[in-house]
Amino acid sequence: MHSFKLPENVNFIIHTLMEHGFEGYAVGGCVRDTLLGRNPQDWDITTSARPEQVKELFSHTIDTGIQHGTVTVMLDHEGYEVTTYRIDGEYEDARHPKEVTFTANLIEDLKRRDFTINAMAYNEAAGLVDAFDGIGDLKRKVIRCVGDPMERFSEDALRMLRAVRFAAQLGFEIAPDTKDAVSRLAETIQKVSAERIQVELVKLLVSDHPEEIRQVYELGLSAQVLPEFDRMMQTPQRNIHHCYSVGEHTIHALMQIRADKVLRLTMLFHDVAKPLCITVDDNGEEHYHGHPKMGADMTKQILRRLKFDNDTIDRTAKLVAAHDDRPPLTEKAIRRAVSRIGLEQYPQLFEVKRADTLAQSAYQREEKLAYIAGYEAIYQDILRKNQCLQKKDMSVNGRDLIAYGMKPGKQMGEILNQLFEAVLEQPELNDREKLLQLAHKFADPFI
Repeated sequence: MHSFKLPENVNFIIHTLMEHGFEGYAVGGCVRDTLLGRNPQDWDITTSARPEQVKELFSHTIDTGIQHGTVTVMLDHEGYEVTTYRIDGEYEDARHPKEVTFTANLIEDLKRRDFTINAMAYNEAAGLVDAFDGIGDLKRKVIRCVGDPMERFSEDALRMLRAVRFAAQLGFEIAPDTKDAVSRLAETIQKVSAERIQVELVKLLVSDHPEEIRQVYELGLSAQVLPEFDRMMQTPQRNIHHCYSVGEHTIHALMQIRADKVLRLTMLFHDVAKPLCITVDDNGEEHYHGHPKMGADMTKQILRRLKFDNDTIDRTAKLVAAHDDRPPLTEKAIRRAVSRIGLEQYPQLFEVKRADTLAQSAYQREEKLAYIAGYEAIYQDILRKNQCLQKKDMSVNGRDLIAYGMKPGKQMGEILNQLFEAVLEQPELNDREKLLQLAHKFADPFI
């Protein structure tokens, strides 16, 4: 385990608290990450001082969650959350306590935390305070609840998904009793808001072990928050191109793509519609015609339900829609494909296609990968030659046509479409004079 060195500002806050007769410790995730040799993203401090006392000690504070005892202390334009030791009251809704009682006892505060590895505190005077063997669990690489897991998960049902997320981020196992409690209480995750579920799901997906999504299924959590994934896990693929069920293929595809939110979401949902699109031919082989388009529609619905932002929804759905698109390897066909699919989906689409291929059976794998490499090479060539792929990159626009004497309106829009078609067909036509002449020809019958 790594030795401790607190950042200067964290030490300053703790020392200030202690100089005035209070206790102060770094606590939670920052302690865990430091012990693992990781760089903590933020530093949380816990103290015996009440929020109003913390505010008196520091010149610049923000009331971030004062009813729960949290004040943010600002130092050098950075915020440090300082929270009073507390005991949570009754949890009525598997989400938040009805009331919070402040306490002067650090151990009481650590007792209410979710997992042993998150229930350690540290300051330079006392060293590491580890009342629940968090260090042991870090060494054993185990996610274990503090105290009774049934109680911890009944307090906040999101902790069940957090257990899997930490396992994915740290490469740890979930302790058997903790896992058993998740299976028994999985249904209660329905009480948790979509926003909070989304945050944990994204952290899990972009972790080093996105395959832990399998555990979300096995523990019964996805049945509550992502039933579409259960259906994928339960749908075999009887097709020469596949060796896994839809769900297992999806998990392998997640493992083959880099840790980017949109790319991992795309791989999670690229085949989401397959269970609904199965047809069987005379040889008993299954086909999944239309699954990319239907999958894009389903992806939008699911991501909206999970309260994702519009940009993420749009980019993911477009990549899902295009993941199986296979234009012939000619410049003309690929210019048309890029124009149809949207330039902004490239070059990520090639990553999606490779991950999809690597998660299939070995049948024709080399040929498929060679095709993707050929597709990408022609695409790069088109970019190098600066060929026009979007209407806005044409050498003429509506204003030019109006200046040329054409009336604005539907017909002008049609002519711009025809000009764009001509440019996709013959890139050398993307020249102002040539296009104005062509516009004149297209407009001739109407002028």
